[in-house]
Amino acid sequence: MSLQLEVDPATPNAFLDRVSLLLDAFGGRDRLTLAEIVRRTGLPRSSAHRILDHLVQLRWLHRSGRDYTLGLRLVELGSLAVYQDRLHSAAHPHLYELHRRTGLIVEMTILDGSNVVCRAHMAGRFASMIPNRIGFSTRADGTLVGRVLHTFNNERGEAADEVRKTGVGYGRDTPIDGFGTIATPIGPIGVATSALSICGPLRQMPLDERNSPLTGLLRETAASLWRNAGVRTTESMRAQ
Repeated sequence: MSLQLEVDPATPNAFLDRVSLLLDAFGGRDRLTLAEIVRRTGLPRSSAHRILDHLVQLRWLHRSGRDYTLGLRLVELGSLAVYQDRLHSAAHPHLYELHRRTGLIVEMTILDGSNVVCRAHMAGRFASMIPNRIGFSTRADGTLVGRVLHTFNNERGEAADEVRKTGVGYGRDTPIDGFGTIATPIGPIGVATSALSICGPLRQMPLDERNSPLTGLLRETAASLWRNAGVRTTESMRAQ
């Protein structure tokens, strides 16, 4: 005789799962209606409406007419998370200088399971063209930085050996036609879980020149960041 336990949907874990599901529905969208949230989450309309009302009271969400948006409390918590992020604080001066010297989009990305998450982003004049933001998460195998990190630490083969030898990856798979990306890991083989990348118009990105000054500057910045903040960076990633 086996004992089967049923989980009450009102238990704290189930409730938190539903809250997380509702908040995740806003990924990539500025505002959603109740009908859109129900369609995205698959939750019963009555349950979704009840939880949404509670989140509005907590200021996690804001309601204007039929539309829901992320609330000021989440903005406050998100800003605090960035402020407390030692990795972001340690890297910021290096990224700012790289952006100043190149005029290109500069990003620092970290592996998070099968995804990569943007931890710092400086776009300057390209800001309106690039959808990325701090906290933006996407599948690692769909991005150059994700593939470079996996290749640098795990994979084998001719292409992988080239990345492990040079410490740099090149690609044209960007959200903007005519743009390219150069990426390099931060840290040695087997240790690097974050990467530094620059992105911009192909006329400014000599992807066919493996030893270009731009590539050298990117590698130099990543090495400097690792030397000056490697210990704090590693501690920060382990703590998170």
